[in-house]
Amino acid sequence: MPSSTVAGMGPAAPVFRPPGGLSPAPTPVRPADVSDDGRVGRVEEASHRGVSDESPFRPAPRPIPESDLAENDMTDAYVSRETEDPPLAQEAKRAVEILNPSGEITMPRPPKRRILCVANQKGGVGKTTTAVNLAVALALHGNRVLVIDLDPQGNASTGLNVPHHSGVPDIYQCLIDGVPLDAVTQAVEGIPTLWAVPATIDLAGAEIELVSVVARESRLQRAIRASEGEYDYIFIDCPPSLGLLTVNALVATDEVLIPIQCEYYALEGVRALTENIEMIRSHLNPVLEVTTVLLTMYDRRTRLADLVEQDVRAHFGAKCLNAVIPRNVRVSEAPSYSQSVMTYDPGSRGAVSYFEAAQEIALRGAQRTQPGAQRTQSGGNG
Repeated sequence: MPSSTVAGMGPAAPVFRPPGGLSPAPTPVRPADVSDDGRVGRVEEASHRGVSDESPFRPAPRPIPESDLAENDMTDAYVSRETEDPPLAQEAKRAVEILNPSGEITMPRPPKRRILCVANQKGGVGKTTTAVNLAVALALHGNRVLVIDLDPQGNASTGLNVPHHSGVPDIYQCLIDGVPLDAVTQAVEGIPTLWAVPATIDLAGAEIELVSVVARESRLQRAIRASEGEYDYIFIDCPPSLGLLTVNALVATDEVLIPIQCEYYALEGVRALTENIEMIRSHLNPVLEVTTVLLTMYDRRTRLADLVEQDVRAHFGAKCLNAVIPRNVRVSEAPSYSQSVMTYDPGSRGAVSYFEAAQEIALRGAQRTQPGAQRTQSGGNG
């Protein structure tokens, strides 16, 4: 192929010419393809194919008949009527269902009072969060609920916005001084059927002081039996240990609710807890039973959470609730406002998950009806 020579420059590079002697048309660069610094950016796919918007070889678009336009408009209108509500509307609907301002939505009340000890010797697995939010969910839907804060940190009292500073009558006085439970019970503001027994820093010394007290393992049980309050549910929030406070809670209840974080260390804590439950059942409380297991802090993005869920469900079977509590920022934010997530952000995923868990607990409690069982007063329950 011949090559041209430029004066003073030597032979120039060969130029490819297609058959027919026509040189290829340069690809036009539109203003949208030029960056601020003058460099040519990436052109559109049509330009890469050598066909620009101004090219005479681009076929003209086929005009759409008016009949088709009318049909498409009708189709879009029909689809818009059939689609679901937008996300904000769905969230608002869930919030109304959870807050239940009209009181129309109710969860079944148990045939007799249920006392659930929320326990796990592993810290940070969601014991307090679970006790508070389940109690609020049940109370908002037709149940009378009492929360006993047995943790010296007093986090359950904070979550329910119940005063628990030093000098406030609390559960410590019931355990050590024998003060009636009703005398230290406080109503929770904004929820008429929810009460709480707070815990102050004084409770931190109860572990040592209970050592020399007569019948030290059953002090809480006797206080609950002597109460005249009528409750459908009593939730006992235990400290993250297996000391005398947790032993008192396990002796005072028939049911244990175990929140399990979806991580490996949480499984080790459950093994130690189940061993202690067996020991207490053998020596102090023969009717004690693990009835409910709730998976918390579930992160669907990790494979580990899925494996832990499979192990827990394989071990506990039907005792595991179908509802799983996900990791949710709203659940963590709510205590800083002295609220449960049910009232702080009722439309959030965390609130919906705890609401579903409370529904399961209520339905299972209604199904545990014994022949001839009737609702009894709090004073006659143990």
